[in-house]
Amino acid sequence: MRTLELGRRTLVMGIVNVTPDSFSDGGRFFAPEAAVAHALELLDEGAEILDLGAESTRPGSRAGGAAGTALAPSVSAEQEQARLLPVLEGILRERPRAVISVDTYKAATARAALKAGAEIVNDVSGFLWDSEMDAACAEFNSGVILMHTRGRPEEWRAQPELGPDELLATVRAGLAASLATAAAAGILPETIVLDPGYGFGKGFEGNYSLLARQADLLSLGRPLLAGVSRKSFLGRALAPLHGGSDAPPEARETASVAALVAAILHGASIVRVHAVRPAVEAARIADAVLAGG
Repeated sequence: MRTLELGRRTLVMGIVNVTPDSFSDGGRFFAPEAAVAHALELLDEGAEILDLGAESTRPGSRAGGAAGTALAPSVSAEQEQARLLPVLEGILRERPRAVISVDTYKAATARAALKAGAEIVNDVSGFLWDSEMDAACAEFNSGVILMHTRGRPEEWRAQPELGPDELLATVRAGLAASLATAAAAGILPETIVLDPGYGFGKGFEGNYSLLARQADLLSLGRPLLAGVSRKSFLGRALAPLHGGSDAPPEARETASVAALVAAILHGASIVRVHAVRPAVEAARIADAVLAGG
């Protein structure tokens, strides 16, 4: 596996959703040909990493399976791989040097994608939803992104708001537990990046308090990735400018750039975005500010 240098400048990860029900693009790139073309465009715009996902984790979805029941996820591992692998293979045919992350919490999909040429596993559950995922990542010595999620998507709307101190402590404890699981599986610390999980069960106001204190999570000893692009907490803050209704995803791009800059200034080494070109430009300015300090 190759290595990525983190810390010298911010790396931009471009999102490729191979799903029919993505909150951000409504399935525009569900067809393999469209997804590959979009991925190549993101690379041309400056993305250093592509993050391919084939199951929506939008609020209310059954990602991870229904909480407290034996119900399976709405997208099986077989369905996920049928969507994902043709796109992964198509990208690597055109750009063999592309660095590809697979956004999955299923060990079977992670293994299939790593065999096909992916180099990073981005697990939104932080190793919580599939007990085999840590072993899969260790087997391939892949890069790993461990994200914090508070409950499952179907539970997020009912989660009570936590105060800033309690939320930060909850996120830190969850990420520390994921790191401990990784260590027990023999995953090397230097292969791991941590993601606070903005929008994943944090509550609208909680996302802002977490962003303001994000740098505190660097005490866990690993670099941070921030995924704030087009998240619903941005749309809620813009509601007064949209007649009192939350701004729709397509109207959150300027807010996404603003949140991205805040994330970089508060310690993020990687930013995960839908629109790459403005993110690359914004990251250059944020990096220049940090260098000037």
